Amino acid sequence: MKFIVDHLKEKFIAGLFVVIPVGITIFILTFLFSFADGILGSYLDTLFSLFIHHELHIPGLGMITGAVVIYFAGIFATNVLGNQFLKLGDRLLERIPLVKSIYSSSKQLIKVFREGKTSYRRAVFVEWPRPGVRAIGFVTAEVVRDGIPLVVVYVPTMPNPTSGFALFFRENEVFDSGMTVEEAVKFVVSGGVVIS
Repeated sequence: MKFIVDHLKEKFIAGLFVVIPVGITIFILTFLFSFADGILGSYLDTLFSLFIHHELHIPGLGMITGAVVIYFAGIFATNVLGNQFLKLGDRLLERIPLVKSIYSSSKQLIKVFREGKTSYRRAVFVEWPRPGVRAIGFVTAEVVRDGIPLVVVYVPTMPNPTSGFALFFRENEVFDSGMTVEEAVKFVVSGGVVIS
């Protein structure tokens, strides 16, 4: 009897480790699909109902339309005339008080994702928020202030690495984490669960 219980327990736990990541992935993809489809989908449904005089919903049409819009925005952004319009739009959006902070933050975030791992030079430990406590951080720059060489370390919050603190440390206050940048990002995003 104990053998059967142990066998069931072992296989059930092994199954959980397979099903949970797949289930979470499906849940997130379903949410993203519904969200993306819902942005344009409702407008397209209304437009179709005007032409065919009855309600019609085509799942995924909003997402496909969104992808087409993004594609044409890319074509527009990569030609000379479109590039000039985008620069003009940037200058305009950066002059509107509330819009300026949201727009510039969004652009910086996109820049980080576009540049990928090159934005972070290395993953380190720093003593923060108090001595004796070590936090994971990413070296983003090296600067000299008042003749003192300093290291700029971005300490992200968990599990959302897009928010955090940019802190200045002396080089001897920065410790090797023993992790690559990719491993450290996984560690942060997982809330410390994934440790390489």
